[in-house]
Amino acid sequence: MKKEGRKEGINVPRGACISTAAYNEYVDKTGLRGRILLELNRKPFEEMRWEELWDLSEKIKYMFVRTPFPPEMGKELEEKLAGYFGEKAVAVRSSAPGEDSAKTSFAGVHASYVNVRGAEAILRHLRLVWASLWSDSALLYRTEMGLDIFKSSMAVLIQEIVEGRVSGVAFGMNPEDASEALVEAVYGLNKGLVDGTVEPDRWVLERKSGNIKKHYHAERDRGVFGTEEGTELRELPENLKGNPPLTQEEVTQVFNLTLKAETLFGRREGRRKPQDVEWTIRDNTLYTLQSRPITTLVGEDRDEKRLWYLSLRRSFGNLKELRKNIEEKHIPAMQAEAQELEKEELSGLTESTLAEEIERRAGIYRKWHDIYWDEFIPFAHGARLFGQVYNETVDSKDPYEFADLLSGTGMLSLERNRKLEEMAGKLRKAPGLLQKAKNFTPDPGLGKELDAFISEYGGSYSESSAAREGLVRLLVEMASSPPLSQPPASPVKAKEQDRIRKLKENFFSRFEGEKKQFAAELLDLGRASYRLRDDDNIYLGKIEAELRRALLEGEKRLKKRGLKEAELPEIEKLPNLEPIIEEITEKMIKTLKDPKYPSEWKKSPGKTEKTEKTEEKMKPRQLLGNPSGPGTSQGSARVILQESDLYDIKAGEVLVCDAVDPNMTFIVPLCSAIVERRGGMLIHGAIIAREYGIPCVTGVPDATKLIKNGDYLAVDGYLGIVTVLERRGW
Repeated sequence: MKKEGRKEGINVPRGACISTAAYNEYVDKTGLRGRILLELNRKPFEEMRWEELWDLSEKIKYMFVRTPFPPEMGKELEEKLAGYFGEKAVAVRSSAPGEDSAKTSFAGVHASYVNVRGAEAILRHLRLVWASLWSDSALLYRTEMGLDIFKSSMAVLIQEIVEGRVSGVAFGMNPEDASEALVEAVYGLNKGLVDGTVEPDRWVLERKSGNIKKHYHAERDRGVFGTEEGTELRELPENLKGNPPLTQEEVTQVFNLTLKAETLFGRREGRRKPQDVEWTIRDNTLYTLQSRPITTLVGEDRDEKRLWYLSLRRSFGNLKELRKNIEEKHIPAMQAEAQELEKEELSGLTESTLAEEIERRAGIYRKWHDIYWDEFIPFAHGARLFGQVYNETVDSKDPYEFADLLSGTGMLSLERNRKLEEMAGKLRKAPGLLQKAKNFTPDPGLGKELDAFISEYGGSYSESSAAREGLVRLLVEMASSPPLSQPPASPVKAKEQDRIRKLKENFFSRFEGEKKQFAAELLDLGRASYRLRDDDNIYLGKIEAELRRALLEGEKRLKKRGLKEAELPEIEKLPNLEPIIEEITEKMIKTLKDPKYPSEWKKSPGKTEKTEKTEEKMKPRQLLGNPSGPGTSQGSARVILQESDLYDIKAGEVLVCDAVDPNMTFIVPLCSAIVERRGGMLIHGAIIAREYGIPCVTGVPDATKLIKNGDYLAVDGYLGIVTVLERRGW
């Protein structure tokens, strides 16, 4: 450890650095390095989605949580840390080689912990910071920057906490305008500013003179402050709400600090590079907490994918606000809009008016699609946040045990499936009605129930006759099989409920005082996030179904006009409009409005000879993925390539698909297991599989190409292995 103090006239907190040598000694002596490499090589990195990356990183992080220091190393570190810091509150921050260089910046990627007290706690958080070297966002960034992830190492900076009256960040050069500099400030700690829960005051300065050009005032209603156990978000007193956090003189002082840091690091790196500085003011003394080069400046490429990825990570306070917005505002509005669209009769519209209606519906869909990505998707981090806290506090042998506490939340898809089972139960008890359904003979009672079902859940069922017939076929298959759900009072159910109760009690026992309330709120938030991860797609699916209904009406008009089947988009067969929604709506609108508009819509790409030969050669017997739903099962494969395939499922088959969309989970109760190409514990297929206790393996590369309909599979949801016991579909 190396002590750090005041240098170059810049005040820095008292601290120490744990070097990369300590990290390398730890991962080598404990065998962690080899175990990490094994996990990283499970699947090609470039094929992983964000859910898979998070699963991977959580598994690796859990290795650090459960792997103690080698005895001699742990003893030496504990003695030195105790002697140097005692029980003083410290921050434990990452300092990976190259993370704050002139070319790369890992700001917001690696973990930092504040208000950590005592040598034992520091060592535990030291391992957590090391683990963040393998976080999903850090892995993604290293890959995109061309860094060798297998050679990664981590130093850690331990600093005494300087709890200032005011904190903030400053940019020696505005990333948007090279002639300006920026200063942002909040009352209390920087944590609220960095994680987005507290809006900062912002000053724009002339970089050349330091003169203030503009001051953007914040709401100034809350701030993050330290407590004995960590930090908390508090309401500001009235005298602070009405006053900016900094005076003009203090703004200038902070700006001058960025120039000092620029000069200092410019000498070290051989060229000046404007700095991004984190600072705080206590007792009228300005302290520098961190300084790094600004890597995204005017004219430079922006890594939009990484920025979006980082935006998914939200604080507890921000997630609570998102939840309120989603549950109290967005979902009711989305449902109301879908109901209004459903009431509209489209068959009587002229072609020109229908084109306008399609354009309006496409606009409504795009609006909700944007809200979905801006708010619903980030809210999924609530389940991840609970998982991270659970794994940092509970000594479990399973890094995904936390998911057991998130299930049983009354998802819409489960309610939908119960209603399907009720209809199937009526058919099961009435042989005459079942025979009518098999022959597709209309029945007023069943027809009325189907209408109500489609109206309530929309989605894949839409208004198309093929989807409606498919739904009837599905009901017939369900009615021809034993009831799908277990009786509520079964011993298996009772035993599982008792296990979940004990897990919950064990989790809460790790918290004391006010922290118990936090733990309860976090679990509730995680369960809501987990539920909405599935439900939100059903709400959005109803909006999409109404757009699809209008497009189907448009397609019907074009057929009457004389366009051939080959010239039309075959909307009924599209499992998901999203990838080509812009193209389809634009062409449909133009074609309806202008009879002379070119009628060629698309060309369906056929398989090339090369593709067919490649698939023919690749017939592995064992496929490796991520264990996402415990249990083992065997059955014939049912490969889903398009929406119409859903309705061919037979009881006991293994569902094999690219990904289980929430609008297609109505077939899951019939399945004996699920295999998906996409991966992750928090994707829809894995969520619904755990609700039903069905074995599930996700993240299987090329699953829908390497497995054919009829292949007999063994699925191990504990180990993440799919074995082809017999080739029948080739």
